[in-house]
Amino acid sequence: MHLITNKKQILPISDGLRKYLRQYGREVKTTLKYKELSDYENYINLYDRDGNNTYWVTVIYNHSIAEDIYEKLKHVYAILKSSGDVSFIEHLYVDRIDFCLYANTGPFRIRIVNRLNDNFDYFYVKKADASRIYGLELEHLLSPNHISYFVNDETLIEEHIIGIPADLFLTKNNTVHQDFEETRLAKEFVKFNERCFVRLLGDMHSSNFVIDVTPDFETTHYRMRSIDFDQQSYEKRKAVYLPQFFKQNNPFVELVQKHLTPESIKQYQREERSMILNRIRNARYQVKDIMDVMAKDELSPKENVILLREELAKHYNNNQFLKCETMGQIVRISLKILIKGK
Repeated sequence: MHLITNKKQILPISDGLRKYLRQYGREVKTTLKYKELSDYENYINLYDRDGNNTYWVTVIYNHSIAEDIYEKLKHVYAILKSSGDVSFIEHLYVDRIDFCLYANTGPFRIRIVNRLNDNFDYFYVKKADASRIYGLELEHLLSPNHISYFVNDETLIEEHIIGIPADLFLTKNNTVHQDFEETRLAKEFVKFNERCFVRLLGDMHSSNFVIDVTPDFETTHYRMRSIDFDQQSYEKRKAVYLPQFFKQNNPFVELVQKHLTPESIKQYQREERSMILNRIRNARYQVKDIMDVMAKDELSPKENVILLREELAKHYNNNQFLKCETMGQIVRISLKILIKGK
């Protein structure tokens, strides 16, 4: 099923969203600007271990600007990881800078290495996009995952989200690897599906989320984590916000059908909604502030808003959706339904 209709354009940060970012420490002034990373003079194609094109390229800078860029990137990393403590950056060096050829926000992926132990980490420098920022913030507030990111004018800095790409759980014949606990993964897919739908995060096919695997003394725990937030509350079709409807996710859907009964599926959906509700209560004022701002922003064409509000009004049997004029208002009604338990 082809669910995404049009490639989304970069949306500017509104004054209201900028005020919110400042209030909650998400805007940090740095000397690094996105445009500086775009001034590379050459690049090399990146291939995976099997020789397939990754559609990422490693960029090369002129020596006259490279050292300045690397030094700024190390300071940005210190802000992202340690609130600006630069005492450790003398041990760091920038090993590689990659650029993605297809993503909306034009991400640069920075590989940074600690020369004392050769341990490495990644982070990203992107064009600041309002949709993605709302997606990151709602993930931070409403999911079990804390997200580290900040904005500097029109530059977005993000942490690397660790996990196994979900599509790597799939074999070439489109079945799931057997060396894991299928029932637990099925349960997590149900909960992940619910998290995405409640906050209207779209396009969660298997290339856009990862699986965080945590071994325990008796079992293994799984958590599915979004890594692409560009389609936060943009598309017009309800199915886009339900990972179960992407054909790339069919192996996970089949696990659910194989191991879970309709009653247990409903139970896990209720559990996840209860967890989201607890997070809303714990951060009620911040959630209210972000929703008040989001409700005013134009995040999607009017046609998309109209079609989605009609589908959700029918889905929930709730005509409050029909009064919504923006995607943010639709998300707010979705959260209110959760809070009221209806």
